[in-house]
Amino acid sequence: MDVFEALWPTALAESWDSVGLAVGDPDAEVRSILLALDPMDAVIAEAVVLGSDLVFNHHPLMLKPVKSVNASTLKGGAVHTLISNDIALFNAHTNADSARGGVSDVLISLLGIDNAQPLVPHAEGSPTGIGRVGDLPTPTPVRDIARTLSNRLPRTTTGVRIAGDPAATVTRVAVCGGAGDSLFDEVRASGAEVYITADLRHHPATEARDTANRNDGRPQLIDVSHWASETVWLTAAAEQLETEFAERGLSVALQHSAVNTDPWVERY
Repeated sequence: MDVFEALWPTALAESWDSVGLAVGDPDAEVRSILLALDPMDAVIAEAVVLGSDLVFNHHPLMLKPVKSVNASTLKGGAVHTLISNDIALFNAHTNADSARGGVSDVLISLLGIDNAQPLVPHAEGSPTGIGRVGDLPTPTPVRDIARTLSNRLPRTTTGVRIAGDPAATVTRVAVCGGAGDSLFDEVRASGAEVYITADLRHHPATEARDTANRNDGRPQLIDVSHWASETVWLTAAAEQLETEFAERGLSVALQHSAVNTDPWVERY
């Protein structure tokens, strides 16, 4: 657990979040880890087949309180399967969003921005915090940014969508991996000309565009798949874990889940 804490400190998690060891013995030896975005049944079944000692997820199994872990319930069934197969479950959620090299750092790096700063820093001048904001090497049309994301993110049914002016040329970019429609005030304050996030709902998006149109038109919006915006981070997380384990002289096998946990499969 010390390795996880070193990379994604619990203190970086939002107050409402649930992070850390959800299932398992903190003193148990871990020799193999399966990485996945979501603790879905198929991922847990995969861990059983692989003989993994621990499943590492981004999203928590029990974000909202549960009243029972009865094996006949969704959450309870997952817990029972994990325990009966001696598999631990650990997640790094908003602490991984905020940490350096975290979800939003990886997302904004797809656009060639490597000097981004937190959109909502934990403290003034802090290198950690929710979201990222930075400048593109050259001014770029919004539609070209969307195409770059479409090419560099995993392909999804929902694709990449633009709200605003696709032809607008922008330099300053804000991103928030996962659902980020609660951050429009911070995005505007950052001076971002385009905001990239996921799960943009109708009402927040229309209000954001009306607000933009009453001012200088910014930010334009790019909406991507929640799953795609975060799953790319798992590769970086594995690299960080490998480095940390090696520095500590630990031998732990890491494997990426073959299960695609994006729920959307077709569009008509």
